[in-house]
Amino acid sequence: MSRTIVALDAGTWDRFADLVERNNGIYGGCWCMGFHPERNEPGLDFRTAKQERVRAGRAHAALVLDADGAAQGWCQYGSPEELSRIKNRREYEKDPPPRPDWRITCVFVDKRHRGQGIARAAVVGALDQIAAAGGGVVEAISETTADRSTPGRFLFSGTVELLEQLGFERLRPVGKHAWIVARVVDPS
Repeated sequence: MSRTIVALDAGTWDRFADLVERNNGIYGGCWCMGFHPERNEPGLDFRTAKQERVRAGRAHAALVLDADGAAQGWCQYGSPEELSRIKNRREYEKDPPPRPDWRITCVFVDKRHRGQGIARAAVVGALDQIAAAGGGVVEAISETTADRSTPGRFLFSGTVELLEQLGFERLRPVGKHAWIVARVVDPS
């Protein structure tokens, strides 16, 4: 499968929106807003809020485009301020790791294209974009999948195993199967 990785920005918004709309708004209509600070504002329209963030340069993601230019997956990343909401926060804050420069919070692949390496391509694309932005410590909170069947809805931040293959190290568990993982990305 021929792929191109591009940054989510105003020029690629329509491709991102098409992917989200083809997949029922992603995770029940989240539009990948779940980790942004305004997530719980009353009456927030997630699509509009995400589009405003993208246009203002306050939302970052690597989009994976197929040979026809359609987005088939993405990896969302950003600063801790941009992505201030994290999963397993209570457990995370009991013994927080050093503050990261970046967080990876959402990895998504279109249902019809899973198992084709798109999640890996999206994460690698995000790491490349982070390197181009100066690099630094990148953190994620992901689920382990070894020796268990795991519903996709729990894997929205990728798997520990995938991230370990890409150089992340486990720092500590923050749930039964959830781990804080991190790695340093050198600037490019």
